[in-house]
Amino acid sequence: MDNQQTVLEGIIEDVAVALYQKWYNALDLEERTEETSKILQANANETSLWVIQTFMNKFNDAAEELK
Repeated sequence: MDNQQTVLEGIIEDVAVALYQKWYNALDLEERTEETSKILQANANETSLWVIQTFMNKFNDAAEELK
């Protein structure tokens, strides 16, 4: 089985990493625990996927209307 990422998967991962880093950097130093980091990572992954899926759905709907 091939383990290559699709372009979309790569974009979602890049957005999730950037979002995680933004959230993590906004925390006070005493809030930066391993547990908090894991929660932020999971939330960043879920949020990135949701945002990109929502964008793609709206984009595709708008493209269909133009046909």
